[in-house]
Amino acid sequence: MKFGIFSLMTLRDHPDGTAGVMKDTREMVQGAEELGFDIAWFAEHHFCNYSMCASPLMMASYAAGWTKRIKLGTGVIVLPLYNPIRVAQEIALLDVQSEGRAVIGVGTGYQQFEFERFRLPIEEKVEMFLEYWNAVESVLMHGEVEADGKYFKVPRSTFAVRPLQSPMPPVYMTTSQVPLLERIKHTNASPFLAASTLGSPVLYKMVDQLDQNWASIGVDPKSKPLSVMQYVHVTDSRTEALDAGERARYLGRMANHLRFNDLPMDGSFIADEPFEGEQSIEQYAANILCGTVEEVADRMVTDIRQLDPTHYACNFQFGCMPLKRAHRSMELFVTKVLPLVEKEVGPIENIGQGRLSKRVAVEH
Repeated sequence: MKFGIFSLMTLRDHPDGTAGVMKDTREMVQGAEELGFDIAWFAEHHFCNYSMCASPLMMASYAAGWTKRIKLGTGVIVLPLYNPIRVAQEIALLDVQSEGRAVIGVGTGYQQFEFERFRLPIEEKVEMFLEYWNAVESVLMHGEVEADGKYFKVPRSTFAVRPLQSPMPPVYMTTSQVPLLERIKHTNASPFLAASTLGSPVLYKMVDQLDQNWASIGVDPKSKPLSVMQYVHVTDSRTEALDAGERARYLGRMANHLRFNDLPMDGSFIADEPFEGEQSIEQYAANILCGTVEEVADRMVTDIRQLDPTHYACNFQFGCMPLKRAHRSMELFVTKVLPLVEKEVGPIENIGQGRLSKRVAVEH
């Protein structure tokens, strides 16, 4: 199993605003590289303070200049918002700039608020994604493309900038939708499921649905890779744990509002307003991976035994968490939590190998 650090880059109460969020993200990613994390993921969102990263490709390109080993992932490119041949060239350029460290995360998107402002029909996002992905894959794998689809048309075109990784960088898709699974079932692309701030209870339901959908198209779910993301805060302080729960609730409120076109806005900030049926701060703190070293380790062991993931991404600085606390949590996660996890489930590098060995057996 590989580990990632996920940067949503929310602005809430940072005294230095967007520049402060950017600086914190850089320090967290550099710290993650020093601690041995495998991938740094950068989100994409628009028009509000939910995320200050409008372009994960620009963030990954920026990070290529101040990192050396860690892979750089787009988490994720909302593909229907792009011209596919432009984004394909930028992915190839990132791979060259980073000396072969690019990781492609792509998704259909889900926020009505964003699609409305880009004047795009969210109800057609899957069909748009599939046309666009065909073009992106053709550019990256073959250096050429020709398309005459409903959403994208281009005469035969060739491309000089090619990725260093062959045939293309690794692919992750934030999906459990059958048409997208059908599209990637003969590849090594990994579904990437984010727990959201509702934590493991929701994540397990998402993975169950993913497994059902794999099975519906004749694929053994255990033969496919699985990537997941959790919100993590390691602390001995109950006060800090509840603050993490409040920050998780803040993000949960924002994410809920963003599913609709009419948001409660205060300038460019989404107002911190509750929604019907939301959980309490205590429930948010209990559902994410939040608590003492031992508590977080126990939760991770449960995740691993139930899911057997091949990649596990962690968001440590959610809700504009103060840098010092987020960095300390990340250090405790690596130095204290993971050794306890390994005592229960064995070496981290062996987790998920059952999926990978099954995949090889199926392919051969």
